[in-house]
Amino acid sequence: MNYVQNVTNLSKKRDSAEPEFQQAVEEVLHSLKPVMDMHPEYKENCILERLIEPERQLMFRVPWTDDKGQIHVNRGYRVQFSSAIGPYKGGLRFHPSVNLGIVKFLGFEQIFKNSLTGLSIGGGKGGSDFDPKGKSDREIMRFCQSFMTELYRHLGDSVDIPAGDIGVGGREIGYLFGQYKRIKNDFEAGVLTGKGLKYGGSLVRTEATGYGVVYFVREMLKANNKNFKNKTVIISGSGNVAIYACEKAQEYGANVVAMCDSKGYIYDSKGINIETVKQIKEVERTRISEYVKHNPEAEYHENQRTLWDLKCDIALPCATQNDINLEEAKKLVENGCFAIGEGANMPCTNSAMDYFQENNVLLAPSKAANAGGVATSALEMAQNSMRIPWTFEEVNNKLDDIMVNIFKESSAAAEKYGVPGNYVAGANIAGFIKVADAMLCQGIV
Repeated sequence: MNYVQNVTNLSKKRDSAEPEFQQAVEEVLHSLKPVMDMHPEYKENCILERLIEPERQLMFRVPWTDDKGQIHVNRGYRVQFSSAIGPYKGGLRFHPSVNLGIVKFLGFEQIFKNSLTGLSIGGGKGGSDFDPKGKSDREIMRFCQSFMTELYRHLGDSVDIPAGDIGVGGREIGYLFGQYKRIKNDFEAGVLTGKGLKYGGSLVRTEATGYGVVYFVREMLKANNKNFKNKTVIISGSGNVAIYACEKAQEYGANVVAMCDSKGYIYDSKGINIETVKQIKEVERTRISEYVKHNPEAEYHENQRTLWDLKCDIALPCATQNDINLEEAKKLVENGCFAIGEGANMPCTNSAMDYFQENNVLLAPSKAANAGGVATSALEMAQNSMRIPWTFEEVNNKLDDIMVNIFKESSAAAEKYGVPGNYVAGANIAGFIKVADAMLCQGIV
């Protein structure tokens, strides 16, 4: 049995109760087989065994009181996965589905994503099973303060730098930063990213992940003599990533006809009015179904899963993990979809990814395509260190350059290791080699 399979089996044995983590490990390690054949030093130094085991896993209770004085207790998590190339960097997710396995899968993916940016940031992730939906601002503030009261001791701008993710936006980051500053008595701006512009945040950070997805897909399409102009696009999700992926795709001439949330999806054949979606989701914080009240010619469908039955040229899954399964992948191919851009983390199951590649669908993997968010977070950290803000144009140009480079690195790695055009394998390989070589340099730690 080969080395990669042995390590995969080891992970399955140790972490059998964590299916999302297993899925991420299997997908990455499978693509590294040609690398192991060419670099026996990785096997000799047990790089894979060390890489699949987090450097540190934190789990803690988060007690808080609601507006009625009722006490609640949630679980908090932070997995500090790899610091081989820089301090731990990765978002916080507040959602009822959060558990240790989810956080480990996200942290593992973050290692390679952060490596691909070319910036000095390691991999980590965290969050809680707290659900911010339906909570008042004061309730969210009290929860965030309690969460940070435990987590702060493990953070620092050269140690571990969290950011936002699902359920954690500018409001939550503000409350978390305020509590950190209060406890530490130190305006350590670089300890959290995704901050408000008035206290150290960066322009473009809100748009970065969605824009970055489209920049990467643009490069992938260009390399295959295609583009966005006049193409029909469907997007899952209606949060931060989905909104700005829609906005940028429309700028490139695409007709985005559908978006969704967890309750259902909207279909607008004339093209989604993204300003309406922003009002509904960013200001009113309500359901996507409200869209049809502002745009009566549009349709609302309650079964979110049937979104993938729609005909499209390009699909951008920007909601959450395992958004597209094998059957949905078959439907997309049947309906003429020729490109997938993963805006969410691991939105396609492994079998769906295999099916897309077997049917020559261009596939932009999440760890490459959605790296724009963390890349701009690192740019925010740079501005904090220099105490100099950059303009929107400056940051956006740097983001565009980073995404172009990620595509080039992924494409070149795929070519070098015998899988040309396989951007999934290419991204895994390019991200891995930088981390693996750093681990070799630093000894058995």
